[in-house]
Parts: sequence; C-alpha cells; structure tokens
Amino acid sequence: MPSTTAPRCTIVSFRFGPTDGVSVVARNWADALSGMGFEVDWVAGDVEPDWTDERPLTLVDGLGIDAGSPPDPDELAAALAGSDLVVVENLCTIPLNPGASTAVADALRGRPAIMHHHDPPWQRDHFAHVTELPPDDDRWLHVTINDLTRRQMAERSITATTIRNGFGTNPPGGDRQSTRDRLGLSADDLLVVHPVRAIPRKAVGRAVAIAEELDATYWLLGPAEDGYGPELARELAAARCPVIHAPLADRADIYAAADVVAFPSTWEGFGNPPVEASLAMRPVVVGGYPVVHELKGLGFSWFDADDLGSLRAWLVSPPDSRVDLLAANRAVAVRELSLDRMADRLESLLFTAGWLP
Repeated sequence: MPSTTAPRCTIVSFRFGPTDGVSVVARNWADALSGMGFEVDWVAGDVEPDWTDERPLTLVDGLGIDAGSPPDPDELAAALAGSDLVVVENLCTIPLNPGASTAVADALRGRPAIMHHHDPPWQRDHFAHVTELPPDDDRWLHVTINDLTRRQMAERSITATTIRNGFGTNPPGGDRQSTRDRLGLSADDLLVVHPVRAIPRKAVGRAVAIAEELDATYWLLGPAEDGYGPELARELAAARCPVIHAPLADRADIYAAADVVAFPSTWEGFGNPPVEASLAMRPVVVGGYPVVHELKGLGFSWFDADDLGSLRAWLVSPPDSRVDLLAANRAVAVRELSLDRMADRLESLLFTAGWLP
C-alpha cells in the first residue's frame, strides 16, 4: 500500500529573519514547496528577532555566520535525517562561514539537493580569492536568481537554472498619513525612502545626495552592518537634507509613505525593493549595478541615479502621465515576477528531476 506520508523538504541557511533578503525568498520557496505537497521545515544557525513561521525549525550550532567553530557532523546529520530534498539558501555560495559550507556540502553528497545561489564569491571583491565555493555534486541542482550568475556558473563548469525572485502581486495598501505623521512629515514634504541595510554596496552617500538634489527628506530603514557604522555616521552627519534613520517592519506603510524609492546600489544579486516599490506604484531611482540592466530588460522604466533630470521632470508632470508610468511598471512586475511564475519554474525544475511528490 503506498505511503500517505508527504515527502519532507528541509531549507537550510546561515540564519532566517523577517527582513533579510535571502530569508524572504526562502519563505516564498517554502510556501511554493508546501503547495506542491512537501512537508517543509527549517534548519539554521540563528534566527533574527521577530522571525515567525509555523513550520518546524531546528537550530544547529556552528551554522551561523558568527559561529566560532563548524557544526558537529552528527548534529547536522540528525537535523537533515529523513529529508527527501534539501534546499540550501546561499550557505554553500557565499563564504561567510566556510566551515559551515563544507559541513553542509559533505552532509549532502549523493543526496537530492538544490543549491540556491544568491551571492557567489567572485561577485564580491573581498571574496574573489575564494575558489572552493560553490561545491558541486551529480545529485544536486543549482539555481541562480539571475541570468548573469547562471552564465558565470557555466563558465566554471556548473550548470544552473535561473528562477528569479517572486513577489505577491497584490500587496496590502499601507497607511500613508499615519506613517508620515509618525515621521514628523507634512503633506508637502518630499520623502525619499532607502529600504536597505547600511553597508558599502548600498551607496548610502549617493542616496543622501539624491534626497539633497530633490530637496527631500532622506529615510534610511536598516542598521549599519559589516563595520560600516562610523562611515554611516559621517555620511548622515554631513547630509544637507533632513535625515530619518529608523526601522519600520511594515513594508506596505514604508512604500505608502514614500514619494520616491532610492536604490542606488553598486552591486545586488537581484534587488527586491525596486520590484516591491513598482508593485506599490512608487517611482524608483536605481544605480547601475549589472543585474539591474537584466531587470530593466523585462520592461521596467526606473530612473537613473546618475541623471535625476528625468525624475525631477516626472515629479512635476501632470498626474495622469505619472500614473501611466507607475501602472506600466506594476504591470511588468505582475507579468514577469509573480509568486505564481516563480513557483511554476520551481515545479518544472523538480518535475524534470523526478523530485515532485
């Protein structure tokens, strides 16, 4: 008699958190995999405050980014025991904890696994010397979040499939007025929102300059990380515009309060905020990081951080023309980057591998 027990899929990462980009994508994958019939659970070294999910979570010492020693092989094996499929979210891609990367790769040799790649080492100058990641195995599938990385993998003899990040196409509407009231803004104040963590590649200084050029208030959401605190303090202190540096968990309220969303990054593996902002019908100004050109190729009309003339003209254009651009960007996001389209691509990959329930 066939078993009625659903196959188990375990998603593994360094950490899970409510606003961490990799975690957001991992949760979307978990929902898609659950919809395909998998029982999904989580394994990580750490979880950030406010991470909540009804699916089981196992913490394994040594998997976290700041772990002082690699995970115990037996403890890791026990956490993965019984998993029919393992999805590794960036842990075997970026060398933030090489001991953990090696341990997870060793534990998964010869087992069905998907290596989900967000940030391979060669895309970061300070990791360019690392050549042992990502690992490969005949039983694994590799998935990248953009075509650039997929091509770079091919140059390194690793075959991968691109599955771009997916987004809910009907996000809830936020409360513009109450959010702006909390921030101390009047109805006439122009607000430039920068919904990122403060690290060098996020180009905080350029985002501040955008707010200055638009005579706007600058709002940075995330904290400084990777030792960037002193530089951030200097950049914000030197700003010639009002500055707000405060978190807000509700993404809908963030975009509702915004007049412009700034994303002048020098590098991103994908860049979720411009897509989120497009779905929320907000204009976006982006930097020239390589993958943004791939996203623009889908049809987005985002403004250039190095040439704000067109954005300034748009901000004072008739309301109908402004709505036309925002509606067109939203339509691209709905057509190209929906959660359904992401799930369909993942299901097709699993069907071809023979791994569907």
